[in-house]
Amino acid sequence: MPSADFSLLANVVDIFARSIQPATIEVVGGRIASITPTGATSPDAALPYALPGFVDAHVHVESSLLVPTEFARLAVTHGTVATVSDPHEIGNVLGVAGVEFMLENASHSPFKFCFGAPSCVPATPFETAGAEITATDIARLFENPKIGYLAEMMNWPGVLHRDADVMAKIAIAQAAGRPVDGHAPGLRADDAAHYASAGISTDHECFTAEEARDKLAVGMKVLIREGSAARNFDALIELLPEHYANLMFCSDDKHPDTLVLGHINQLVQRAVALGHDVFQVLRVACINPVKHYNLPVGLLEKGDPADFITVSNLQGFEVLQTYLNGELVAENGQARLPAVPIAVVNNFHAQPVRAEDFQLPAPGPGQPTLRVIQCFDGQLITARVDVPARVAGGLVVPEVATDVLKLAVINRYLPQVAPALAFIRGFGLKHGALASSVGHDSHNITAVGCDDASLARAVNLVIAAKGGLAAVGADGQEILVPLPVAGLMSDQDGPGVASAYAAVDALAKQLGSPLGAPFMTLSFMALLVIPSLKLSDKGLFDGQQFAFVAAVE
Repeated sequence: MPSADFSLLANVVDIFARSIQPATIEVVGGRIASITPTGATSPDAALPYALPGFVDAHVHVESSLLVPTEFARLAVTHGTVATVSDPHEIGNVLGVAGVEFMLENASHSPFKFCFGAPSCVPATPFETAGAEITATDIARLFENPKIGYLAEMMNWPGVLHRDADVMAKIAIAQAAGRPVDGHAPGLRADDAAHYASAGISTDHECFTAEEARDKLAVGMKVLIREGSAARNFDALIELLPEHYANLMFCSDDKHPDTLVLGHINQLVQRAVALGHDVFQVLRVACINPVKHYNLPVGLLEKGDPADFITVSNLQGFEVLQTYLNGELVAENGQARLPAVPIAVVNNFHAQPVRAEDFQLPAPGPGQPTLRVIQCFDGQLITARVDVPARVAGGLVVPEVATDVLKLAVINRYLPQVAPALAFIRGFGLKHGALASSVGHDSHNITAVGCDDASLARAVNLVIAAKGGLAAVGADGQEILVPLPVAGLMSDQDGPGVASAYAAVDALAKQLGSPLGAPFMTLSFMALLVIPSLKLSDKGLFDGQQFAFVAAVE
């Protein structure tokens, strides 16, 4: 859709000048030709407010279960005009070809995606991924100007110990003039300083304000994250008055049911409702990501691309219109971007499993002890809980009454590999099982269940579809959301995927889960770089010792 020349009368919000005044915005050839004040000295209550569009400073588009063009069609309705997008999810499945798929699909939308070169594929040597992205691959990716940064450096131990391969990737980014994103949960004081001194410029993994202050003190930018699983807004928003120049908002991972409802606009509204200065909040939401990542996004100044939004007021931030390069791409909650054909690419070779494949023999006489993963709602970190194992018929089995369920990870890249097994508390299922081919970061099949038969049913639904989210009940209930694009994304439209996801999420909660986003939480139970206990396809992993440990002993 070509941009049109037009003029718009609105209360223009100048974030840099900290001013709001009625003015006529003239758009010519997709750019701001002029902004001419009317002469009024205060906002006109009859006019909408015009301001730069919102930017999600760190997101994995794949976690929306949507390809980029469909993600854009939902995001623009909430005033988002750009994202800083790490494609390491599809990178772990398909390597550089996966990154290229995201670039190609995104090229059919005016939405301003800034994709990064994935720095950690595979994320660790302790799991099986579908591909590897080397330093040489990263150098080749940086030949494309659409690759704007080195994506999150999750191998923080490698950074602290100045691992040669890690430092080579950082050096390539620096030589190419690209910023380097961080990922360092829990690093404080001297460790945070040493991590930053390697050239790491941001972190989105701060769980406490104290941790964030340590990273800000050594020159890192801190991203306040509020996604479908990890939610750190409440813990970090107190930093805004003092540190607004070095903060950004991000979602990191956002499922389609919540993306339908809102995006960065929700964080802006919440921050202003808490009494924070509106210009400081908008600096965080609109300006800082554009400046840090050198995004080709207009900031509502003369000569800029006409990327801006109108809202009804500066309290609720109800988005009325979204413009990209002068094109009206959303109005009154409805996207005006057309759907585009979606290609299907994949790397999925797992074969059907049996209930017997999930059996775990007891290690010997007496009552063994379980190392149980304790998961938490709204957090990626886990804890370790040691509990007496329940043994029946010589097998270690779940104890639903105390919420000790079986967790399994199945290699999806090889046809016949025995599941890795452990136990987990926090999912709260009373019967049935959940399974998903979205399992950060290698995206093997991750499943949690109350019994082996249910686990096998849920996993086989995912295998039959070559990717998806599945929930099964003990009484024959089952729902599958197919994800044929790399086992991560749907080939359907955004609202339809959101509706299907809402249905499988509802069944998971009907089965007993108290979690706000059970499938999002499940997807992180194989993320070994977030402590303390996680499960990969190779076994139970202690993220603090950075070593495998026994699930039962």
